[in-house]
Amino acid sequence: MGIRLSVLDTSPIVQGSTPREALRNTADLAELAEQLGFHRYWVPEHHGMHGVASSAPAVLTGHLAAVTSKMRIGAGGVLLPNHPPLVVAEQFGTLAALHPGRIDLGVGRAPGGPPHVVTALRRSSAPYREQLEELLALLDPRNTIAVPVRGGNVPEVWLLGSSPGTAELAAALNIPFAFARHLSPDQTCRADLVSVSVIAADDDERAEWLAGPIRTKVRSRREGNRILLPSPEDAAAHLGPDDGRVLTGGPETITRKLQAVIDETGTEELMITSPIHHHADRRRSYELVAAIAGGLSSTAPSGAAEP
Repeated sequence: MGIRLSVLDTSPIVQGSTPREALRNTADLAELAEQLGFHRYWVPEHHGMHGVASSAPAVLTGHLAAVTSKMRIGAGGVLLPNHPPLVVAEQFGTLAALHPGRIDLGVGRAPGGPPHVVTALRRSSAPYREQLEELLALLDPRNTIAVPVRGGNVPEVWLLGSSPGTAELAAALNIPFAFARHLSPDQTCRADLVSVSVIAADDDERAEWLAGPIRTKVRSRREGNRILLPSPEDAAAHLGPDDGRVLTGGPETITRKLQAVIDETGTEELMITSPIHHHADRRRSYELVAAIAGGLSSTAPSGAAEP
């Protein structure tokens, strides 16, 4: 069975760039991903993070759906405690009406920002499962409240998480589960979709060079110093250790590493996020990953994977 490839894009604001440039790069990468045959393109919800321009996934999803024509587009994800379920249902019902059969709604529970920002968000204190069940009820086309959903304008709902507990909740609610392996590489969950951080280049040496910035940024964050993703040249003098979060290598090495993730998780879909400074190098990384897709395979049975 072949493997689907998808994209997770935070719209990174790297050293020397701006939010406007980051969002333009996201639109450019979405157009490239569609040309390369990627299945879906998700943008996350983050708040108050200087290196992330993706703060409003519903707005960005609408823009990306407008500049593409076939690929599924959506949120990876909306952090439900930050929003009334009705507002989420209305937003994504509207998107589904405007772009039939193409909109995904990934849902998570993380805060999405530092403590002072979380306070400003005024997060709901309702139990997460209760919020999910309310959202699912509102996304029923028979509902009389979320008007845009009527007539079948319903996004495909996914539950996002990085632990077996979330996988179990997804199974209980009969929702496909997307496992954030790029956040928890030491966890092992069987999942319908697995997100993984990848830096691919024409050879292993070049990939290691391109990985210098994210390793430097991770080390700086652990030391209490938050920085924008530096260039490979600037990172070379302050290189952090490899913590295993990012898979790096040329085509042959990346094929082997991605196949290992597939075998471990039983997934039928890999969602690739690539923390690379230069946009041209990021584009090249996705081109290389698309080129090796035919060499990846899953033995997972059809239907949802078990947690």
